[in-house]
Amino acid sequence: MFSIVAILIAIVLVTLFIVFQKRKNKLLLQQKEAEKHYEKEINSSKIEIREEAFRNISWELHDNIGQLITLAKLQIQNDDDKQLVDKTLTKALTELRVLSKLANPEALKAISFVDALEQEINRFNRLNYLKANIKIEGKVNVLDSKVETVLFRILQEFFSNTIKHAKATELSLTLNYTNNQLQICISDNGIGFNSEKTDNRGIGLSNIDKRAQLIGAKSEITSLLNEGTKLTITYFYNS
Repeated sequence: MFSIVAILIAIVLVTLFIVFQKRKNKLLLQQKEAEKHYEKEINSSKIEIREEAFRNISWELHDNIGQLITLAKLQIQNDDDKQLVDKTLTKALTELRVLSKLANPEALKAISFVDALEQEINRFNRLNYLKANIKIEGKVNVLDSKVETVLFRILQEFFSNTIKHAKATELSLTLNYTNNQLQICISDNGIGFNSEKTDNRGIGLSNIDKRAQLIGAKSEITSLLNEGTKLTITYFYNS
């Protein structure tokens, strides 16, 4: 009788061990797949950031600097004041130097998260896209570079939607660093939409939610028709 019980116990233990190993292997496989997906999304975000930067460079070369050089040419042909021509060419040269920095891959890699956002805001003001401002509250906490890449891409998506679709004249960005979290609030005064209707959320806004979830951040988009759009992102970290 004792031997039968011992055998049954051994069978149960072996069965439990096999089940445990299968579940463990399944979890390890899921973890590896999640890590692969995470790395894939990070690389995708890096590529999209670079592509957006070069699209901006291409546009500025064609429409902004190209117009300045054409204007200077017309001023010379019309025998305008030399100082006026010099001012136009100086502005074109300044814009070109800014673009050369953006086109440098090493410069793009070396720049900090906050500096990159400040450059974007300055660009909007410099090119008269709209009136933009950025405010930093608390002591800046340098986050994991992958997290900052995703956060920057999220904000880039919002910038793009505001410039292309919102018909906004103002944009405001606030980064609030505390002991254990970064809260980002960005808003525009554009035409807005009904954010409670899921069919109003385009691909860009859907990507924002997915990317926030990827790094464990919370995102909330609120918008009303003719009352602008606001995005709040909360990311928790260890102090």
